Amino acid sequence: MSAIKCPQGEIEIIYEDDDVLVINKPAGLIVHESDNTEDKTLADFLVEARPEIALIGEDSRRPGIVHRLDREASGLMVVAKNNKSFFHLKEQFKSRRTKKQYLALAYGKIIADEGLINFPIVRAKVGHKMAAIPLSMRDDKNVLSNRDQGNIKARSKSREAITNFEVIKRWPHFTLLEIKIKTGRTHQIRVHLSAYGHPLLGDNLYGTSKTKIKNQKINLGRIFLLAQKLSFTSLNGEKKEFKIDVPQELKDFLNKLK
Repeated sequence: MSAIKCPQGEIEIIYEDDDVLVINKPAGLIVHESDNTEDKTLADFLVEARPEIALIGEDSRRPGIVHRLDREASGLMVVAKNNKSFFHLKEQFKSRRTKKQYLALAYGKIIADEGLINFPIVRAKVGHKMAAIPLSMRDDKNVLSNRDQGNIKARSKSREAITNFEVIKRWPHFTLLEIKIKTGRTHQIRVHLSAYGHPLLGDNLYGTSKTKIKNQKINLGRIFLLAQKLSFTSLNGEKKEFKIDVPQELKDFLNKLK
């Protein structure tokens, strides 16, 4: 297994053939350029290592990129190496035929052994934050303003978002979760867990004032969110499945919990 060096560590190449790269993105590395991006991105490093990727896809700022992973998270991504593969993968993600599974550590003790969060998600007017709208709020046009939600765009802009979780282990103040998403909205897992009352460890964007203080004390340096499993179908119809180990810094933190 080879790797591409970057300031955040290494971009591990888990699998490669003529059509795709499957990589393990390190935490702290942004996937692709945006209007406010100054640092080198995952796309930049991939193009340096595989120049043919530069012309793949529909946007020169995100060559070969068919799905996202938050900057502060780490884990599996698949990148297209030619246009035929790009549109093949893009259609799979659009039609929800890919499978993605995450490992996440949330604040608090979640009582339910498993659950489904289906709050629609909307984009805030200010900054790069998203917000979840509980289903009960959608029936009352006045609820959003009454709850100081004035920075949220019109409800008609909200998009369906579905997150399934299963509890792996509980501690007095944390819950380890296995998460599967049926939709791939921006910050979906982080937004949904926060709206559910259990923000992720290390997440200052969607955390509460109390969890932000705890994050500062813990100083993990990232969000405890790992894209651990990924499966898709190759151009020749073969199902590809991948799984990675938990990064050492996350293992170390779990081992300290009592």
